[in-house]
Amino acid sequence: MRFLHAADIHLDSPLQGLERYPGAPLEALRGATRRAFVNLVELALAESVDLLLLAGDLYDGDWKDYNTGLFFIAQIQRLHAAGIPVCLIAGNHDAASQITRTLRLPDNVHVFATECPETRLFETLGVAVHGQGFATRAVTTDLSRAYPPPVSGLFNIGLLHTSLDGRPGHAPYAPCRLEALRSHGYDYWALGHVHAREVLAESPWIVFPGNLQGRHIRECGAKGATLVEIDRAGGVCLEHRALDVVRWHLLAVEIEGCTDLDAVHARIGCALERVIDQAEGRLLAVRLALSGATALDAWLRAEHEQLVNDCRGLASVHGDRLWLEQVRLQTRPQVRRGEADETLGGLLAAIETLELDPEALARLAEGFEPLAARLPAGLRRGEDDPTDPAVLRACLDDVRALLRARLLESDPR
Repeated sequence: MRFLHAADIHLDSPLQGLERYPGAPLEALRGATRRAFVNLVELALAESVDLLLLAGDLYDGDWKDYNTGLFFIAQIQRLHAAGIPVCLIAGNHDAASQITRTLRLPDNVHVFATECPETRLFETLGVAVHGQGFATRAVTTDLSRAYPPPVSGLFNIGLLHTSLDGRPGHAPYAPCRLEALRSHGYDYWALGHVHAREVLAESPWIVFPGNLQGRHIRECGAKGATLVEIDRAGGVCLEHRALDVVRWHLLAVEIEGCTDLDAVHARIGCALERVIDQAEGRLLAVRLALSGATALDAWLRAEHEQLVNDCRGLASVHGDRLWLEQVRLQTRPQVRRGEADETLGGLLAAIETLELDPEALARLAEGFEPLAARLPAGLRRGEDDPTDPAVLRACLDDVRALLRARLLESDPR
């Protein structure tokens, strides 16, 4: 028996803010979630899977019009014609309270209840699917606790939209404990909500397949669904299948030591060449981040617009295979050793002068008073007083020790 496990499809996600990017491939980006779902359906047909599981957030909130629902039905009809059933739960984005429009679904689709868990039996497949959808957007209780016990003699699957025990960047909806899922007695937990693919356990299998299509730079890398095959002995084999049509990539390029723009352009060009093949023919959406110490730091910041256009020119070599979303500067000025030694030595001399001149130290303390007064009271409570000369003297001792260590590093003599 084989089934497909997908989640977080977010059909017709609006991808807001794209208008800010000149030359953005708006049509390709806005149609990406639909085309990725078509890829999912075509994979199900090509692999002749026995079952498709959708673990929540099929939609991205209420439909703008009925076209979103009609598109889904048209694709599901293709599975219906092939005799492939679909099990679906609502997540936080398509909770019962979020979707106001409804359409009659083909009879190969089972939408699980939102009031309590229920079980759908596929006895000819030897499978029992247990699930419950979200009645409201913000479900904060552990839904899995009420899931029924496994059905004896069948392969038991738990379909659940959850943050599990917490995932960065995801709202803590339907939280549950990993150990509780492991001990529930099911053979496979088909999870949704977390957009990064994770295989959390293998006995039993507990899987987030990730979302079907990355929608912004925080959703980098290959996106798709998990194809699961169960052999006659009950062995389980998992395979991730990439189904995205636009792939996001954060490209870090180190330009340490570059002294002219030709060198910078050469490094960027080589880096773009390396990553273009990773998209496997998809549109690659790249955010470029330049880092490292360079004598060009001040120019790059002053002429950022020219830098961006130069980078777009380098990207244009790849035609419609690559879109440069942003260029970010994380560079720093390049300081020669002699200049660094002179600066450190000057700071050290200034500190020693302060310590020998109590009046200068007192004036420095007075200078901190207006700054300290602007700090929230809660932040000041329990902290050292920066206007106390004794506190300043202790701080200066720490800085002096650090500066001397740095000078010894640069000149061991």
